[in-house]
Parts: sequence; C-alpha cells; structure tokens
Amino acid sequence: MAGLVVTAALLYWTLHDVDPRAVLGHIRRAHPFLLMAAVLTATLTFPLRTARWRLILRDVDGHRFPWLPLWHATAVGFMANNLLPVRAGEVARAYVARRRLPVRFMTALASIGVERALDGLVMVGLLALALAAPSFPGHATLGGTSLASVTTGAAALFAGVLVVALAVVHRPAPWLSLASRLAHRVLPPALADRLTHLAEGVVAGLAVLKHPGRFALVVGWSLVLWLVNAASFALCFRAFDLPLAPEAALLLQGVIGFGVALPSSPGFFGPFEAATRVTLALYGIGAEQAVSYAVAYHLGGFVPITLLGLYSLSRTHLRLGELRRAEAVDE
Repeated sequence: MAGLVVTAALLYWTLHDVDPRAVLGHIRRAHPFLLMAAVLTATLTFPLRTARWRLILRDVDGHRFPWLPLWHATAVGFMANNLLPVRAGEVARAYVARRRLPVRFMTALASIGVERALDGLVMVGLLALALAAPSFPGHATLGGTSLASVTTGAAALFAGVLVVALAVVHRPAPWLSLASRLAHRVLPPALADRLTHLAEGVVAGLAVLKHPGRFALVVGWSLVLWLVNAASFALCFRAFDLPLAPEAALLLQGVIGFGVALPSSPGFFGPFEAATRVTLALYGIGAEQAVSYAVAYHLGGFVPITLLGLYSLSRTHLRLGELRRAEAVDE
C-alpha cells in the first residue's frame, strides 16, 4: 500500500504541470535509431549481470555454474521486479537459482547482496565523477541537501556493508556462534536452529570476498556494467537532442538508483520519472522534455527484460504465481 501511495504522489508531482501533447510530441520527434540503440544498450546490462554473478556464485567445490541457468534466474528476477510488488525480484532470482542449480537459497540471496553492495559503491563512485565534472552546476541541491553530502553518506553506507561482510566471511565461526546464541536466547529451539542454518548459507554466499583475484574481477565487471548502463542514458540524450555532456548520464543513473530504492509499485514507475525530472532540471532541461525522456527510456527498458524474463520463466517450468509465494526454504 505504501508503494502505491509513493508511486501516485511522485507521478502526480512529475506530471501535474506538463502538457501530455507536448510530451508525446517530443517522443515522436526522438531519433528512432538512437532510441533503439539506447534500449539495446540498456538491455545488454542483464547478460553482463549474469556474467558477473557467475564469478560470485560457485558450487560447494568452488566450480562455476553453467551460464544458462544463471541467465534464466537473472531474467526472471528482473522481470519479477517489473511485475510483482515489494521488489520481489531478488527473492525470485535466488528461488529460480535454487530450483535450477545445486545451491542453497540463502547462499544465492547473499551473493545477490554482494552484487547490490558493489553496485551501490560503483554507482556512487561514478556519481562523484559527475559532480567533479566542469559541466555540473556546483550550486545544485536535491531537497535542500547538497549532492556531495548525499554521495558521501551513500558511499559510507555501502562501504560499511562490505566491511562487515568481509569481517564475517574471513572469520565466520565467531559470528555464526554469536548469531546462534542470540537466536537460541530469544527464539524457540526449532526456529533458532533454522535461523542458524540460514546464516551458514549467507556466509557461503559471501565466499567471493575471500578470493582477491575473483573479487577484483567482480569489481571490474561492476564498473563495465554501470558504464554500459550510463552509455544507454547518454545515447538517449542524443535521441532527444538534449544538450548534455556524457558525464550527466553518470549523475542521472546515480540519482535514479537512489530514487528506485523508495517503496513504489512494480516497475519503479513514479520514482524513476521523478528522479529523471529532478536531475535533468539541474542542467536546465525543461519539465516536458525531461518527462518525455523519462517515459521513453523507462518504457524502452521495461519491455525487453520483462519479455525475456517471461520467456525464461516458461523455460524453467515455473509460474508467475509461484514466484509470488517463493519463500526462503533452504533444502
């Protein structure tokens, strides 16, 4: 319910003073081939995510899983984020991985958590580059707060998550023992045992942090992924003839990344459009141009991965309703 309220409020704020005919006119005048190139480039990030996940998630002997099941899990997960409430995609992705591969649910989910922490750090780092660029208006703020302050706080948060994960994975025994003692102190024995078992799965999902070489490759893939994603935003700038420097794409993807963390309806409609309008306004882009850009890019990115995810769902012999009921059952 909160997500629907946030979506409605942000969509109203974004659209209340724009002329729909002007927005449609901007979209019609966009360069179709550049817009298609932007959509294809944005869709390319999902195979890149699969390649990176294959570096993070390994079997109990440390061997790589095959690419195709991980691709199906990735596509289904992002499709679920577009169609199901409460950011169900991460749970759906781990659920599909568990159904298709010999991996525990919590191990797969923890590996996705490593991805999210790295995504946050890389996005924040690229956003900081945009803030330092000469094209960025230094006086700009978001909600009365300087973007530099927001960036610093976000960097500290994601770095803190990684530091804690590193501490746990390098000395798991005392952490698992502490978790077990706390669980048995406040929970019934059966539930406490279950929680301890799940915690062991989480530690297994963090294993990549113990291997500097693999972890460096994961960081490299993360950087490539987000540069490709930024390139899709920059191509869409050209499609709409927006007079923006390429580094503005780094800022836009960072602000959108923070924006879609808000509760919202499936597909992040509302936060995406509001974040785009606010960011492009910093560079002097009018509301109607910004909204036309946001609508075209958002729908262009929404459709391909949703269709790919539905196809992968059919290939895995699962149903959408099953993903809605997916639970952390670690067998």
